[in-house]
Amino acid sequence: MQPTEQAWQGELWLGTDFCLVAGTTGHARAHAHYAHQLLMACDGDVKALIDDQPQQASLLVIASNQRHAILDSDQHAVTLFAEPLAFDLVDLGRLCQQAGPDLQQLAAGLQQLPRRELDPRLKKALQRIRALDDSALPAQVLAEEASLSLSQLERLFSGTLGLSVRRLVLWQRLRQALRLAMAGSSLTSAAIAAGFADSAHFSRSVRSQFGIRADLTLRQLRLRLLG
Repeated sequence: MQPTEQAWQGELWLGTDFCLVAGTTGHARAHAHYAHQLLMACDGDVKALIDDQPQQASLLVIASNQRHAILDSDQHAVTLFAEPLAFDLVDLGRLCQQAGPDLQQLAAGLQQLPRRELDPRLKKALQRIRALDDSALPAQVLAEEASLSLSQLERLFSGTLGLSVRRLVLWQRLRQALRLAMAGSSLTSAAIAAGFADSAHFSRSVRSQFGIRADLTLRQLRLRLLG
């Protein structure tokens, strides 16, 4: 019999290109996602499976697209999710070691960390993606707005970020829907406002990206938006 799935509980501080989750961890099935993830224990160690190997330490570093799972619930920890297009993983690890699981220090440090220098064309495309509403954004339209051919745009994304345009658009839609759902919108309203077909599509995407159930987790986290 499968164990009862436990939800994450606590606070979520959401910035433009990072978020911090503080509280107790829930289960997260094996998955991989675009963001870098760093787990910091508030006391003792935190445990996770990384590349199917058990790991235990006061700080665990999970790189973008690295397979991992959290099987032990109720671990008191702070989790940082940060966009690879903005942050260098080494810089994030150094900051977490210096600040520890202190939300105020982590948030201040993240806001002060220098962002990666990007090709101006890529920066323009990313600005357009971050301005997503509920309308479609075909890759061809995005390429034209960035003054690129479609093949140039795809090469720029895959070469610089290591992911496709479609994956980054999905990540932004997920981020938007999570913000709306945690601010009080129903899962259906949040999903549609962020451009998903329905709440089921949104829930499947949350499960595949984070290994968690949206309906169990989002109502257990208190949202704070960071400027």
